[in-house]
Amino acid sequence: QVQLVESGGGLVQPGGSLRLSCAASESIYSDMYWYRQAPEKQRELVAFITYSGTTTYADSVKGRFTISRDNAKNTLYLQMDSLQTEDTAVYYCNAAKYARAYWGQGTQVTVSS
Repeated sequence: QVQLVESGGGLVQPGGSLRLSCAASESIYSDMYWYRQAPEKQRELVAFITYSGTTTYADSVKGRFTISRDNAKNTLYLQMDSLQTEDTAVYYCNAAKYARAYWGQGTQVTVSS
């Protein structure tokens, strides 16, 4: 059973930055994902990264967020810059192993003045 633990969320003003981390309990050899869910909205894909480091972003975060991973540390990151109020959500990491998907518990990001 893979465990994913997110950290790094918090309260930040518009235009600010946060860096999220997701620590996996074991090596992940597949793509890793960041999702987010705002109140009363469906969970949406933010970005994902392949094992070799190829990245893909949602249009809403392109140019502001950067996804990365450190395979030696079994850790996924999301650098979020130029944060906007619309980025307020619970952020989740996701990865697949042993033919199933795993989710972290989520970390709250609140962008407010």
